Amino acid sequence: MTAEIVLMADPKIAAIPVEECGEPLVDVRKSGLRTGGERLDAAGAYAHLREGVVQRLLHAQELLPDGLRLVIVEGYRPPELQREYFEEYAAELRALNPDWNAAELRSAASRYVSPPEIAPHSAGGAVDLTLADADGRELDMGTRMNASPEESAGACYTEGPGVSPEGRANRAVLGTALTAAGLVNYPTEWWHWSYGDRYWALGTGARAAVYGPRPLGAAGA
Repeated sequence: MTAEIVLMADPKIAAIPVEECGEPLVDVRKSGLRTGGERLDAAGAYAHLREGVVQRLLHAQELLPDGLRLVIVEGYRPPELQREYFEEYAAELRALNPDWNAAELRSAASRYVSPPEIAPHSAGGAVDLTLADADGRELDMGTRMNASPEESAGACYTEGPGVSPEGRANRAVLGTALTAAGLVNYPTEWWHWSYGDRYWALGTGARAAVYGPRPLGAAGA
């Protein structure tokens, strides 16, 4: 399974050019989409995404079965926070695997946290999300949000082992709607979907990404 997945650390991802379109970051909370509180921050960065991503999420929500809603847990992530997450996870892996070289650590770490220089979250193109019912109760998705490969024994992979039939079915519902709306999944994380970034370009065959790293307060083109 893992041999068929292109990881974020693969050189072919970094080689994809970015032709920044200048689209602004907008606040998801003003769109009517539901947000979760797991990633709250003072600036509300977690609730921002590129305008085009928000429009596609609204379309995906319309495609969901009656009574289900998307829950946006984290969108935009400042580059410095992305670097902190990546370095923390790499350090955990280094402690568990002291014989790994730098390239092996970077590749393994990218299963769970993207290398900072290509991170889709820092471009505002990636979103971590789940499903909830009409009463706001989150559905069983097979693992908790942000479960690492080590913690979940690989069940965090979208098609990973050991996922309950209910979790598998709910992942399929989420994936069907998001794929139809034009987003692509990072296969090591069932909750991570993106549009316009380098990984999206790889998955769709686009010549270039249209979103690159962007400060939260940047104005649109």
